[in-house]
Amino acid sequence: MSRYTIAVYPGTFDPITLGHEDIIRRARELFDEIIVAVAIAHHKKTLFGFDERLTMVKESVAQWPDVRAEPFDGLVSHFVRDKGGKAMVRGLRAVTDFDYEFQLAGMNAKLAPEVETVFLTPSGQYQFVSSTYVREIALLGGDVAQFVSPHVWTRLMQKKEAGSKP
Repeated sequence: MSRYTIAVYPGTFDPITLGHEDIIRRARELFDEIIVAVAIAHHKKTLFGFDERLTMVKESVAQWPDVRAEPFDGLVSHFVRDKGGKAMVRGLRAVTDFDYEFQLAGMNAKLAPEVETVFLTPSGQYQFVSSTYVREIALLGGDVAQFVSPHVWTRLMQKKEAGSKP
């Protein structure tokens, strides 16, 4: 008997990068449906407003019928449970990510023991790509076109032209 499995990939996505898209593409091979949960993130200072981040994620995942973007606020473990998710996908780029993600997975396991955390590492060309680096490089005049989709690059350039600070 096969089971339909929903996975949630949560994050701030400020902005979504090709590394994020790589994780989503690979998670599609493991799960029937992926919900990319875009955090409203009241506690973080973001370059892009919530609506901008959600729009960019929706544009990035529109190519896949089994992936959708949704907003979330509050505990991600509650969101996953409310959506019928059985797994939470988290990306790990380096050892420095592991400690934080391992602790987070442990807390989420206590809050929602029926939800498994699955760690995926990005493909080699994306292992060093982070939203933070992409934002800073773009706003300081560097070329980030190789790290983000064209629609994200356009928005980054608009922020740069508007005089946003990294």
